[in-house]
Amino acid sequence: MRTLIGAVAATLLISTAAFAGQTEGLIKKIDKDTLTLTLEDGKSYKLNAETDLDALKPGMDIVLAYDVTNGENVVTDMELPDTE
Repeated sequence: MRTLIGAVAATLLISTAAFAGQTEGLIKKIDKDTLTLTLEDGKSYKLNAETDLDALKPGMDIVLAYDVTNGENVVTDMELPDTE
């Protein structure tokens, strides 16, 4: 029985991990009203309320880590280019 429970738990963990992703690209647009960022490939990503939207500009290269939640790509982390 313990083997079955362990297998089910491992399957659930693997299933959850499959919904995480990472991408990179150029920012096409930022919608401050809906807190949504769209990359040049047309895919949109939901930002959280604490995101410094003024630091994001169209044409900027960005790397995003995200989870898929309720069908939306929700940003969990981002890396901006060095501005030095």
